[in-house]
Amino acid sequence: MAYRDIELLPSPAPEGAGQDCLLLVHIRKVVGRVTYQACGRCGEGVITHVDLDESFRDSGLGTRALSHLRSRYPGVTWRTTVDRRLTRDLLRRMRVREASAGGNCPHGLPADVAHAGG
Repeated sequence: MAYRDIELLPSPAPEGAGQDCLLLVHIRKVVGRVTYQACGRCGEGVITHVDLDESFRDSGLGTRALSHLRSRYPGVTWRTTVDRRLTRDLLRRMRVREASAGGNCPHGLPADVAHAGG
């Protein structure tokens, strides 16, 4: 039931550094967040953080959030720097690969989260 009541709201990431986040909101409470950076010029995107409240972890909400990002940024190839077991499984199911260390996006993604080529 609650799955249908979740709003997906884009927002600047609290960490800054040009990152954005997708807030997952249930009745005025943030129950999850996906932090990312996308470059439309080179078609690369990097997911740097995924967090879901424990009560929503097996609800399909993570899949819905990543599907929303894909529809919001068509043509972007997503990579990730996330290495937590629960999140890693979700990203693997969604076919989001690990970002290579040290790659730079020529259009402004920071070196620590960017992936060049691909």
